[in-house]
Amino acid sequence: MAELLVELFSEEIPARMQARAAEDLKRLVTEGLKAANLTFESAAVYATPRRLALVVDGLPLQQPDLSEEKKGPKVGAPEQAVQGFMKANGLASIDDAEVRETPKGDFYFAVRHVAGRPAAAVLPEVLAKAFNDLPWPKSMRWADDSRRWVRPLHSILALFDGKALEGAFEMAEGRAVAFGDSTEGHRFLAPQRFAVDSFAAYRDKLRAAKVVLAAAERRDLIAEQAAALAKEAGVKMKDDPALLDEVAGLVEWPQVLMGRIDKAFMSLPGEVLSTSMRSHQKYFSTETADGSLADRFIFVANMEAEAGSGRAATIVSGNERVLKPRLADARFFYDQDRKEPLSSRVPALRDIVFHAKLGTVADKVSRLQSLAVAISAFVPGAGRDEARSAARLCKADLVTGMVGEFPELQGIMGRYYALNDGETPAVAEAVAEHYQPLGPNDACPSAPVSICAALADKIDTLVGFWMIDEKPTGSKDPYALRRAALGVIRLIVENKLRVNLARVFAAAQSEYSGLSAAPVAEDLLAFLGERLKVVLRDQGVRHDLITAVMAQGGEDDLVRLLARVEALKSFLDSDDGANLLVAYRRAANIVRIEEKKDKRRYGGEVRSDIVAQPEESTLAEHLSKAAGGAKAALGGEDFTQAMQAMAQLRQPVDAFFDEVTVNADDAALRENRLNLLSAIGATLSEVADFSKIEG
Repeated sequence: MAELLVELFSEEIPARMQARAAEDLKRLVTEGLKAANLTFESAAVYATPRRLALVVDGLPLQQPDLSEEKKGPKVGAPEQAVQGFMKANGLASIDDAEVRETPKGDFYFAVRHVAGRPAAAVLPEVLAKAFNDLPWPKSMRWADDSRRWVRPLHSILALFDGKALEGAFEMAEGRAVAFGDSTEGHRFLAPQRFAVDSFAAYRDKLRAAKVVLAAAERRDLIAEQAAALAKEAGVKMKDDPALLDEVAGLVEWPQVLMGRIDKAFMSLPGEVLSTSMRSHQKYFSTETADGSLADRFIFVANMEAEAGSGRAATIVSGNERVLKPRLADARFFYDQDRKEPLSSRVPALRDIVFHAKLGTVADKVSRLQSLAVAISAFVPGAGRDEARSAARLCKADLVTGMVGEFPELQGIMGRYYALNDGETPAVAEAVAEHYQPLGPNDACPSAPVSICAALADKIDTLVGFWMIDEKPTGSKDPYALRRAALGVIRLIVENKLRVNLARVFAAAQSEYSGLSAAPVAEDLLAFLGERLKVVLRDQGVRHDLITAVMAQGGEDDLVRLLARVEALKSFLDSDDGANLLVAYRRAANIVRIEEKKDKRRYGGEVRSDIVAQPEESTLAEHLSKAAGGAKAALGGEDFTQAMQAMAQLRQPVDAFFDEVTVNADDAALRENRLNLLSAIGATLSEVADFSKIEG
């Protein structure tokens, strides 16, 4: 068994493309190996800014020999058929075919033995095709090359069994990058080329040439060095996994250093400093023990420079000097933005289109004000005026200079500007939090005014897109409506809000003019129900129980819905509930079978004057009592008591099945008993649709 080692060496590949490109290379090459009947034991890929590498272990030195056979005509078939078979398979004589006995008689078979080719002859074809098919999100042409590639490609290392493969990758007519056995080290620290004969030698020689091949190792080195530097300075590096991944893709020999932020900029909001350093310079922010932004930043150099050395001091000084104009720009935006009240920017939102059919952002803000006030009636502690103010200001920072430069600060800057204008802390916080929660791991607002603004924003979006019939389909959700629905669910459930969603949806719909007047509340509630199942499934709650409760219809209070689901779950977990479910299914099956046979429905009134056995009367009485008890309990939202009322049915139902023959000879008696069985399901339906319960 042999090893295949491949390296594509180029100019710097964008960090965001490296991991995907490495996996694509692995996929394309391994698929090509399988298609060429070359088995292998394992394959691994690596990526640095200047190289993609692949190592495949356990390859055979030669393809296996193959036998191809094609069945021909039956022995004794017409001469025309025999001649056609010979011509199609290149046979000089029919004697060159094999005759085999089959259950249907003797048939001719053309058998061709194909000798396997040496793997070293097949691999260049496999690699060239994989390189050609390698997809890039963005690519370029350079010089006279006709082939597009992510960055100029300098060399290709292609070793099999310790020797360079013969072959090349054509970049243009007359120019190709030949396969070889050498590569280069670090661009500045060890640029000399060197030859290798195995992956182990490749990895070790790269390390000696100041290149850490594995991205995960570079990431760990950066994290460890950064933590040590931060600890020494008495600060903590701000957690930023995405930036850590990106920086690991920018350097081959990471050296972590620390710089200091000029005191003149420390009066800027911490989020502004962090975002400016992260977006423009790929610097890590640091925090003090109390969580506030420290005046130190951490960066990663692609050089060898130990902290404290003269070279390190020069690099740090250069990065501090580069950072100053970036932060000066941020301070300019911040100072300019505060010269105008946030409220004065609201009219400018007319220049931003929210959606061609749903108007501008200014139109949305107008709707949000009324909707936030309507929602405030369901949120304890939420003032109408503060809810209206928060809704009016929540999008205003979109037209500020700071958010224009750093869109990720929308909402955050609105909070600072609102406080600067003298708005209440509750309004300012609502401006910052109204986008939340943005995902399952994002914080969910809990302040009353913030809840009103966040719910209004998401519900207005959902209702609007439902009105223009732009709903999510399959995996497509271009407007993130599923995320908005999950946000509505979290805001209501986590804050235990008793919101009448049907009323709120209707209020939201009334704010739109010139669109379809068909109510969307029912369809939207069903959509929310499906999203709720996803949320609860992750929490271990059975989706069929939610379906069983929602099937009753008319439930638009999510907190009440969840209370009913929990009560139903507890009931079914008990012996009475489990046995009653079995009895219900037995009754439902009998009724369904008899209805099909009789071609009619059963479910009429149970007549007490024609019962023949006491178990029938007892069951009828308990059904009536249970239905009344459940209705009363449900009216008082005592769902546990409603389930207990149903639990009283277990004994009379069991007794009925033990003692009563449903299909009696007397037609009237039989009909009455089938009506009685149908009444079991009707009674249970007071609390849930038991036909939807699985298991």
